[in-house]
Amino acid sequence: MAELATIARPYAEAAFALARESGALPAWADSLALLAGVVSDDRVAAAVDNPKLGHAQKQAIFTTLLGDKLPEAAQNFVRVLLDADRIKLLPQINAQFQALKREHESVAQATVVSAFPLTDAQRAEISAALAKRFGRSIELIEQTDTGLMGGARIIVGDQVIDRSVAGQLAKMERQIKA
Repeated sequence: MAELATIARPYAEAAFALARESGALPAWADSLALLAGVVSDDRVAAAVDNPKLGHAQKQAIFTTLLGDKLPEAAQNFVRVLLDADRIKLLPQINAQFQALKREHESVAQATVVSAFPLTDAQRAEISAALAKRFGRSIELIEQTDTGLMGGARIIVGDQVIDRSVAGQLAKMERQIKA
């Protein structure tokens, strides 16, 4: 997996530089997310892997599926990836592009895993607290895990803030055994 990320990095950085220079970061972010979704489809992946299809035929698949949803620059990017036989890296390229975009815009992605779905008030409170702590705008990703019993576990980058009931019980258990 790390090897794919390493191969994808220069493509993500090139797309990001092009998007930033042309003032089209949101459009590129949308296009790459769309392309990553298309390439993740099993039928498209099989067609892209088909050695009997040439680059023009593979490009036609994207043109047929996406029509005019892709700007010309994104269509050219698809051609470059097809020529380099790197089209299957689009999900990794997209992930790295989105990370570069968040960094550029001073946005931190926070995954909030809670025992129950969050209310709007809880979302706002968590976002405000995390924005203050990390000095960035916060993009929340919500997940539920009933095994937490209550509370939440928040992951921002490589930092984990565990305020779940299960986490507190595990901490107490470690302290008792120590």
